[in-house]
Amino acid sequence: MPLRGLIFDYGGVLLDMRWDTMRALEAEYELAERVIAQTLYGSDTWRRLAVGVGDRDAWLEEAHSELERVAGRPMPRLHDRWRETQRLIAPNIELIRRLRPPYRTAVLSNADNTLSSRLRDRYQIADLFDDVVCSADIALAKPDTRIYALAAQRLDLQPAECVFVDDMEGNVEAARSAGMQAIHFRIDRGDSLAEQFAALGVEAANQAP
Repeated sequence: MPLRGLIFDYGGVLLDMRWDTMRALEAEYELAERVIAQTLYGSDTWRRLAVGVGDRDAWLEEAHSELERVAGRPMPRLHDRWRETQRLIAPNIELIRRLRPPYRTAVLSNADNTLSSRLRDRYQIADLFDDVVCSADIALAKPDTRIYALAAQRLDLQPAECVFVDDMEGNVEAARSAGMQAIHFRIDRGDSLAEQFAALGVEAANQAP
């Protein structure tokens, strides 16, 4: 079955999470490795928020309080400083632009319900996607295989017609279990999404010079 749909995770695929910045902040403030990410995304509060339950501001405040508790001292707003350095992955955005058409495209992300507005207003890339599947909007999150089937259905495609791209291996394996082709993309190891797509036969009609 030919590939017709390309489905992208947000953080780590469209947005550079800047793990280097996080590590530098942890070194600067003598914190344990990955504690900034863990206090932000490792809590039950985040997991509930990602399926549409709870308040985003309360989650951010709780994450900061937990960071101070773990550090054992007052801390600056390191989560904010880390997030402020995150930016779009320009080569991936340009690649998606060149892949439309003939491919249909979507975002599939575990995210709070501000995702669509961020794509539209902050980054101004909403026009690159035929659909946005946000976990908070549908009360379902990766790696539940049902979310991949839903993403394909909303593109009017079968899972076997789709490729899913994520920076987390568990989510990639879940997409494969749902019947999709899948790519494990990691900007921090120098992956080229264009090359990974090309290996599956997905190439833009107008290749970049």
